[in-house]
Amino acid sequence: MASTHHRWEPPSDAPPDAWVPAYAPERLIPPEPGPSPWQWALSLILLCLTFVTATVAGMFYATGYYGAFDVLRLMLRRPQVLLSALSFSFSLLVILAAHEMGHFLACRHYGMRATPPYFLPVPLPLTGTLGAFIKIKSAFRSRRALFDIGIAGPLAGFIFALPVLWTGIGISKVVPKLPAHVPSLSFGEPLLFRLVAAVTLGYAPGRQDLMAHPMAMAGWVGLLATSLNLLPIWQLDGGHIAYAMCGAKWQKRLSITALVALILVSFLGWPTPSYLLFGVMLLLIGWRAGFHHPAPLVDDQPLGAWRVILGCVAFAILVLSFTPVPIVA
Repeated sequence: MASTHHRWEPPSDAPPDAWVPAYAPERLIPPEPGPSPWQWALSLILLCLTFVTATVAGMFYATGYYGAFDVLRLMLRRPQVLLSALSFSFSLLVILAAHEMGHFLACRHYGMRATPPYFLPVPLPLTGTLGAFIKIKSAFRSRRALFDIGIAGPLAGFIFALPVLWTGIGISKVVPKLPAHVPSLSFGEPLLFRLVAAVTLGYAPGRQDLMAHPMAMAGWVGLLATSLNLLPIWQLDGGHIAYAMCGAKWQKRLSITALVALILVSFLGWPTPSYLLFGVMLLLIGWRAGFHHPAPLVDDQPLGAWRVILGCVAFAILVLSFTPVPIVA
């Protein structure tokens, strides 16, 4: 189904208040079928593979080693490190699954065709995955559908990330600040991470270092994924939300502004510009789409006060979760 831009007119027998948010013109479109058994099977296979690669990444946080021989030798001496690694992989996959299932269930609520969540297993030492995604195979039916589907994922993922973050930081350790010459891998801390650490551990970043438990790092990765998805750029979740709230003209301006800001922020972490590759990828996607977000089928529909409030909540989550320099060189 091609996405078209047109003005929707209520049916002739619609009530006089047909434009109030309670009226749902998208319901006039028949629902489409859900995923096939093969798609669900592929989703499960990718989930299992990602659980393995994420557990290997969890070993890095649990032991400080990433070499297979070193990790195996340490596991034989201390089998409990496997539990720490599993706390990372299980927690992270729950957050990612919640995010994607939020999108999926919202799509099915509007009768739209979408794949189940597909996880991306990659043997990376810090995450073990490039995240997950669903492929939406229908045009967005209305502005409300666009908003609801866009915001459902970040909200669901954030709700599940909060207890993971709170529990993981609660079992972490605070130590006196390490000297600058001591070799270590440091991570930037979003505002919410520091706030939870201050409340649970009395963490003072100026004079202390936080030795994060693998479960806390799962929450950290979850916040990072949530914040990046909430950027108001093109086809990201934040782009859907921005289009639904502000319209095509302002969404395009927000996309360009946010993308330029993301690329510039990347250089704060030089010589490790963490977001540069991501920013270039988004630039290429925007260029291919003519720097336009596809219009929903019903494009002049009021969102209502509650969705506007939720949009403001999403912006607050972005501010609290974003890490300007994720890896500190």
